[in-house]
Amino acid sequence: MPAVVENDVLIYKGSNFFRQRLLLSTLSGRAIKIEEIRSTHDDPGLREYEVNLIRLLDKVTNGTRVELSETGTSVYYQPGILIGGQVNHSCCPQRGIGYYLEVLLALGPFCKEPLNAVLQGVTHSDLDVSVDKIKSAALPILLKFILVDDGLELKVVRRGAPPLGGGEVVFKCPVRRHLRPLQWTKWGLVKRIRGVVYALRVSPTMANRVVESAKGVMLKFLPDVYINTDQCRGSNAGKSPGFGISLVAETNDKTFYCAEAKSVDGGKGEITLPEDLGRECAQRLLDEVYRGGAVDSAFQWLLALWMALGQKDVSECIIGPLSDYTITFLQHLKEFFGVMFKLEVQRQEEDEDSDDEQVQAAQKIKMTCVGIGYVNISKRTL
Repeated sequence: MPAVVENDVLIYKGSNFFRQRLLLSTLSGRAIKIEEIRSTHDDPGLREYEVNLIRLLDKVTNGTRVELSETGTSVYYQPGILIGGQVNHSCCPQRGIGYYLEVLLALGPFCKEPLNAVLQGVTHSDLDVSVDKIKSAALPILLKFILVDDGLELKVVRRGAPPLGGGEVVFKCPVRRHLRPLQWTKWGLVKRIRGVVYALRVSPTMANRVVESAKGVMLKFLPDVYINTDQCRGSNAGKSPGFGISLVAETNDKTFYCAEAKSVDGGKGEITLPEDLGRECAQRLLDEVYRGGAVDSAFQWLLALWMALGQKDVSECIIGPLSDYTITFLQHLKEFFGVMFKLEVQRQEEDEDSDDEQVQAAQKIKMTCVGIGYVNISKRTL
């Protein structure tokens, strides 16, 4: 639902895409008001993890003003200036650390001081991308925009499975005055597959069984498959039992596709077979490779954000089918920044020689936009 503008305040209704709206409000400096948040539910108002996100944004900014109604069904958010620096935050275990980390990743380059964030909570969740996926597939995208790796780092100190968590990650991000425009229309062919299997407070044989079944699927396609096992012990294994796998396919043009799967949360009474888990993750990775494009489908919205905030020049990128989340994000970008993307469906080039074996792939979309020339005013020029 489009926003209504009153006195330069964007007014939204409903709890959907809460994180997108807060993020874009913080970057654009525009105040927002969100009304009717789960007003018809038995348990109305903001959830604990959403309040936790507001607290995190308050820590990385200076001068942010937040007003909550008594029932929690309405929130007014006036963003402050992005400061960054040292941040310690305990994330709500209802959502994964990835829910909060993606926001910091989007805000990081525009802070006043280089971001050094320590986040505690659930490192692998069904609802959110895991820290492994962000490290493998999202950081290389940011590197394309900032060019020089001035200490961009994501370190998993401890892993933590739901429901209790107990994991910890350290995220460091350099600051930039502006992002460079990007032309990214080739992604190449997959040349290697790497992965990591973690086993927390369960038998170490679980990890080996997951590795065997995942390799069984991937070795049918290419020989360079290597999967690490991370058998955490003691305090490094978090507070809850669980195991899971994260697979990364790297192409010869430095594009990374990632897929992941994890066991059912402890206490739910269901049993996850390690063999099924490995096979499921491998098939998800094949699906991601089939979608193709220059970025992983989970991070299309980050690519769109950084393209829109780049210098006043044309950026273009070819991606796979747009996710629903990205479509809404593009609509929000137009409302907050006035940026519009040109989206063109790429026609499949018909090669006369390959009549017998047609390489099937999903339809690709070419995204083109002119950056708004967003400048980090806190970053001095030499």
